[in-house]
Amino acid sequence: MRILLSFALLFLVGNLTAQNFEINGIVTSPEGEPLESATVYLEKPADSSLVTYTISDKSGSFQLAGKGKPELINLLISYAGFKTHSQKVEIAEELNLGTIKMQVADNALDEITITSSRAPVTIKRDTLEFNADSFNTRQDANLEELMRKLPGVEVSNNGEITINGKPVSRILVNGEEFFGDDPKIATKNLPKEIIDKIQVTDTKTRSEEFTGKAGDPDNKTVNITVKEDKNKGYFSRATAGGGTNERYELSAIGNYFKDNLRLSVLTSSNNINSSGFSYDEVYGMMGRSSGRNVFGSNGGGITKAETAGLNFVNKWDDKIKLSADYFFGKNDTERRTSVQRENILPDSRYFTNSNQESNLINNSHRANVRFEVEFDSLTRLSIRPNFNINSGNSLRNSFTESLDGDQNLINNTETFDNEELQSANFNNGIDFIKRFGSRGAYLQMEFSNNHSRQENDNFYYSESVFFENNEEVTEIQDQFIDEDQDRNSYNFEANQRSVLADQLFFDVSYDFEYENATNKRYVYESEGAVGTYNSLNQLLSSDFEVISRRHIPSLGLNYEGETWRINTNFGLLHTSLENNNFLESTTFENTYDNLFMRAEVRYEIERSKSLSIRYDTDVNIPSINQLQPVVNRTNPLNIIVGNPELSPTYEQNIRLNYRNYNFATRTGVFSWLRASFTNNNVVSVTTINEDLVRNTTYTNVDGAVNLNLGSFYSKQYKVDGREFRYRAGLNGNYNKNIGFTNAVQYKAERYSVSPSIRLTYGIEELFDLNPSYELTYNSTKYDINANRNEDFINHRIGFEATSYWPKNVVFGNDISYNYFGNVSPGFDNTSLLWNMSLGYQFLNDDATLKVTVFDVLDQNIDTRRTIGDDFIQDSSSLILTQYAMLSFTYKLSNFGGGSMPNSRMRRR
Repeated sequence: MRILLSFALLFLVGNLTAQNFEINGIVTSPEGEPLESATVYLEKPADSSLVTYTISDKSGSFQLAGKGKPELINLLISYAGFKTHSQKVEIAEELNLGTIKMQVADNALDEITITSSRAPVTIKRDTLEFNADSFNTRQDANLEELMRKLPGVEVSNNGEITINGKPVSRILVNGEEFFGDDPKIATKNLPKEIIDKIQVTDTKTRSEEFTGKAGDPDNKTVNITVKEDKNKGYFSRATAGGGTNERYELSAIGNYFKDNLRLSVLTSSNNINSSGFSYDEVYGMMGRSSGRNVFGSNGGGITKAETAGLNFVNKWDDKIKLSADYFFGKNDTERRTSVQRENILPDSRYFTNSNQESNLINNSHRANVRFEVEFDSLTRLSIRPNFNINSGNSLRNSFTESLDGDQNLINNTETFDNEELQSANFNNGIDFIKRFGSRGAYLQMEFSNNHSRQENDNFYYSESVFFENNEEVTEIQDQFIDEDQDRNSYNFEANQRSVLADQLFFDVSYDFEYENATNKRYVYESEGAVGTYNSLNQLLSSDFEVISRRHIPSLGLNYEGETWRINTNFGLLHTSLENNNFLESTTFENTYDNLFMRAEVRYEIERSKSLSIRYDTDVNIPSINQLQPVVNRTNPLNIIVGNPELSPTYEQNIRLNYRNYNFATRTGVFSWLRASFTNNNVVSVTTINEDLVRNTTYTNVDGAVNLNLGSFYSKQYKVDGREFRYRAGLNGNYNKNIGFTNAVQYKAERYSVSPSIRLTYGIEELFDLNPSYELTYNSTKYDINANRNEDFINHRIGFEATSYWPKNVVFGNDISYNYFGNVSPGFDNTSLLWNMSLGYQFLNDDATLKVTVFDVLDQNIDTRRTIGDDFIQDSSSLILTQYAMLSFTYKLSNFGGGSMPNSRMRRR
């Protein structure tokens, strides 16, 4: 508490020594036309360091507000196609500069963008651009740390990035992907020192980029441009660490740049559930690096992972582009889970307790290639093949018991299975585009195909005991299951766009999709001799095929203006579904016709303020396991059989977004609504007999609803090297599902409301503090048994603190406290995870020696409560716990024929 009070006092004293100031004005063209989105900023004359900045509104007005000492300072204004305006002003409580007329640059053309290289933020039509040197960070910061400093940008604890409330789905480097489609490899490995600009646009496919068609406004793409003098050379990093409990980490990554050529390699081995490529020297092996593992599952347990990757990108004559990457991964994952489950029936309930253990070893190979050639400025061909090969072995055993509502034991089952798995998947996409003129007309033809095969050999044994009238009845399954699944799909799409008027287009499209999925599952019973399985169980075996075809002819009328964007696309969605059961020589065929519609209206109120609404429909085919009428007794207490007469589901989706970011006040508001309505939803039909054995099949019902509504508000202050941010949000969900239990139709409704707040306070080169709090209220209502309605609250408190003092010493702490409401007795309902790291940088900051302690208090647990449509479940799983590690990291780099400068961070 005394430390927090000291920080608060330090912030207060800093504010008292500075005075509020406000500078106003209007930016116009020489003819007096207001210039929207001009960048207005203040710099100190002594070192050109950035003081503050803003963006002019649609009337050309701007307001620079902040705190500072009275002094003479440089005011600069930058706008595309105009000379940078510069004048000296004196910090005053209120200063009105009147109208400032910009001067046209001598060599300005409509197609040329001319801006000051020092402008911190530039808005170019549909691109928001940040100048990396304008935002202070630690000298050895990576892209993720730089992104945390940008206005309107939020970075979650697991590295997910949102910009003005919209998620970042792609990160490019000089216009090309960096190690495939995972943005985190780029954010955690690109050093800030090589970054020139950060460009933000609506996410577009490669085809949309070439044709100039509008992209997806609900997702953002970030393009990182590398400084010209850093675009020739290499940078690399290697880490080796060892710790208690036999924990270790080894990783290395190297990157080579030469103009359009880029070559990257990486390798890693560890047993701390890490991908191994967190460049962050503070939080490596701590909370921030716990995101998705690129090479395998990260969904619980403890994993020993070995990985390697190679990425190649090159471009010749700006017409031929080739990029390729290859990944190898080997995972050895151990999992243990305990579950207590209350099953809800129309007039009663029963309980299921289980313990499960598993060990999975998986080897994977993945390769992606993209080849593009532009025959001329109007014609492009793109080919994108990729493949994925996996092989592995899984050992699983479990013990499950069922008790009635009075806690009387009814049955128990113990299972063992040893499964060998091999799978291969090949995808290919061919895209041809021919543009006609420069107004937006084009013809696009796209063909894609997918071929996948999975082979499973499973030795399965179960022993079930049923307790009836003081007697025990034992059932044994001893089987060998040979299962092969094949899937082949083809898709052809043609789209012709014509220009009706300026920014008004007419589209004619046809989309054909074909898929053939087969499942051959042969179950052989043991004949008594060990390892002998020759007796085919016809009832449990299958040879099943599902063939689906979709035809979607459609017409579209689209207006893509700067203020309004109106896109409409209407058509017929014709679906045919054919199921063939070869073992029983039966066939089911049906056809379905639905309205196909995609419509979106987007209103750009100002450059940083917009409102949009989108509506679309879709049809989804049931899975082959839901369709095949074959008994699956892999779980003796839950026997499943498919329904070949299922219909495809029909979904209607609505999205509503409002965003507003004010650069003058550094405030942002983002609100959204997501709604999904599903007819012919595939749901379970379950019957529970007197032995508490579940028999499950599937049917179609209407009326499934999913709603998500949320909003957040963010604010940023910066005064003389001190920065304060806060973000307050509210998120709500509603879900309604319908199912059947014991021939009774039920409705389950789930509600959740989650307010949250996150604060950031930091002083450059001294420390950063990031406290956060989130409360989640959950409520579930069952109409079949109101006595089992459930309400509970979860709390999460987080606190991150990083000190950069004294020089070359970085001390980091990441604390997370979780309270899980209303869990069953025997499960811990609190978790306190405290991670600590102390690093020392030397050899011109190229070397780092670091001590990390994971789970300082040894209180990390994985407990969670899950509410289903007809059950309430508590679970506890094996999780990584306390260890200490000493690691050494060394960085080596060379650019433009010389060493990378190691001077302290620039004051820009």
